[in-house]
Amino acid sequence: MAEKLLRVALKEDRAPQESSSPVESHELCLAQQLEMDASWLPVYHLEPEHVDVIRAFVSSPEKDEERKLKFLTSIAVLFRAATCNSLCQGLDLFCQRYKLAENIKVLLEEEPRDQLHTAVWRSAMFAMTEMSFVEAVLEGKEIGLLQACFSGIFLLPPKEEMQDLKPFLYFTTMKGMDTMLVALVLNSPTSRVNEKMQSIFQMLLTFTTSERASVRERAVGRMRVLSFLLANYSSLKADPNEERHASRAEMQMPIIGQLLGHLLLLLSFKEEETGHLALDALCLLFQFKYQQHCATLTEENTQLQGDWETETTSLRTSPSATHIIESFAEYLQPSERSDIVRVFIEAMTDSSTFDKEAARNVLDMVRGNPDLWLVDVPKITSCIHKTLGCIKSVPAWQSVESLMVSMADKCPQEVVTTLLQVAPGGDSTALALWEAMFSVPQTVRNILKELLSQLWDLKSRLFCTHLEDYCLVRLAMLASRDLGDRAFAATYLDFRFLKEERPAMLSLVLRAIMTLSERDEMARKMKVILPDLMRVLLFGYKAATTKALLVFRTIMAQLERREASHIAVQMAEFLLPLLDDELSQLRESSISLFRDLMMMAVGNDKREMKNVVRLGLLPLFFRLSDQTQSVAKLKQDRRRAQEFLIQSLSYLKDAQASLREAAVRFIGLAARHLRNPSEKKLAEICSALQTLAEDREPSIRSLVAQTVIIILSSSREQPRPRWTLRALCCR
Repeated sequence: MAEKLLRVALKEDRAPQESSSPVESHELCLAQQLEMDASWLPVYHLEPEHVDVIRAFVSSPEKDEERKLKFLTSIAVLFRAATCNSLCQGLDLFCQRYKLAENIKVLLEEEPRDQLHTAVWRSAMFAMTEMSFVEAVLEGKEIGLLQACFSGIFLLPPKEEMQDLKPFLYFTTMKGMDTMLVALVLNSPTSRVNEKMQSIFQMLLTFTTSERASVRERAVGRMRVLSFLLANYSSLKADPNEERHASRAEMQMPIIGQLLGHLLLLLSFKEEETGHLALDALCLLFQFKYQQHCATLTEENTQLQGDWETETTSLRTSPSATHIIESFAEYLQPSERSDIVRVFIEAMTDSSTFDKEAARNVLDMVRGNPDLWLVDVPKITSCIHKTLGCIKSVPAWQSVESLMVSMADKCPQEVVTTLLQVAPGGDSTALALWEAMFSVPQTVRNILKELLSQLWDLKSRLFCTHLEDYCLVRLAMLASRDLGDRAFAATYLDFRFLKEERPAMLSLVLRAIMTLSERDEMARKMKVILPDLMRVLLFGYKAATTKALLVFRTIMAQLERREASHIAVQMAEFLLPLLDDELSQLRESSISLFRDLMMMAVGNDKREMKNVVRLGLLPLFFRLSDQTQSVAKLKQDRRRAQEFLIQSLSYLKDAQASLREAAVRFIGLAARHLRNPSEKKLAEICSALQTLAEDREPSIRSLVAQTVIIILSSSREQPRPRWTLRALCCR
């Protein structure tokens, strides 16, 4: 009767004040009276003092350490007495009325985060442990309380950095947390065990990525406790009111894949206790998955069960991530394997604290067995797209890209569909992924085939505009059809997609053409695109220009010399401005192609080619001093040059000190060989040299001063014989 009246009173507190009958008013007054003395609680007669301590603490503004500990101890004693004597009736209302869970949470949040001097943490967790035995008392409040416990205790400084820390207090505090976690799980209804463990594991995982070793160690220690609980749950005593315990087959943990992935990465912290704890947790989880798998076997297959203890011994003997993950593989669900792959992809980001090399090794293993690991293509594709933009390390980027290519080889349709769905038009990360897939011959053909079908109806978008998508569709049409040389040429001339001045589209289309042209047959057909390739150079897009040069070189290698001769002269002239480009890769490609083109001219084209070559000799001479070795090496076979003194002045402003120095030396030598130079001309040369008088390199400043003196003194001497570039180089 008293409990019923108290429920009425609680309900009345939350409802708007309304008029009531005399009978209701009488009942309300009685309820309020009973609430004031709390004697209505069945357990009150066993522990009246502890009930009074709790009520007094909640109502008092003074909350010193002594009162806090008495309050928490009283909660633990009261709930233990109620559980042991089957007097739990009304405790849920008592907790609700006096907000016990909320008050505990406030106390935890007020505790200092730099020291562990008091037993408040330990007492609070013992109180929560006892409260968990009473149904519905903590329902809906566990997550907030656990978050307060984890954030406070895990983020404490390392043990050795906390002054005057009592080892016993630290040990019992951590032990109290473990006891609380076990109680929260075991006292949950069977229907909620999966949900409860899932939530706790999820919270713990957020701390495993911390840069602080002590935080990781504390979190992984709790994960080990829960892993033991998971492996042995069906043999432990759960809620006594439940008719049966959950079987291993029924214990479904959607988070198991993420959990395994993080623990595998934590193995790399071998110098810490973290690595040992992670290995223990992995062995326990292996026991759980192994026994769960065996529980599903039919009687005919029981001989396949084997001995999980032998398996776990093998894991401890060779605790590498790749070995352990291979041992787990056959016992995991497809979704769990996909989650592991996602964890290792995310571990490659620059902000990740995990070992990138260990992550790369696992991803290499995954690529070696795509049918087993790359099963949830949409989920993994989305993860790669989301993660790649956060990776700056070249090896890490290449590893993730390679995984994408492997997946595209296996399931091109799913990859194309997912990437078009998750990436907005023109997305830079998606374009990088498309380019990676376009770099592999077999993959590019399959991907272009899928793009042709999915972009044709204009419902999907790869680039920012439909015009750019249209250009890629036209390329896909050319690549997918088995056309002869004439039909190929006629079809391209109808489209002319390389004429569109769109940098992103050009770069991607040229990447595909580069790969497609690796087949000699296709390269011969592509001679029709050579005029448009030369025009690409005029657009000024460096990425597209570099690719265009490589394609041009591949196609020209397939032509007869007589057919290539005139085109070579035209292209050599287009290359002249690129011989001095600031991008070393573009310089190297330009010079390499320039050298090949010189050898292709025949007949009347030879004279025109010589004129073009003369214009390129001076840039080639200066690039002999290029600090990029591959560039400098390409100029070793250049022969002669005449006077290009004025042209050489621009090299005085080059960013490379070696080229500025070479320019000063060249100008000094060339000026001395000028025929009857005017004073104005010499003044202009000296003025140009004086711009380096304050150069940051002392050797260049000294050389400039000497060169100016030499030029001025040589103007009074007789003209010298003609000189050659080879002579200048040998001085």
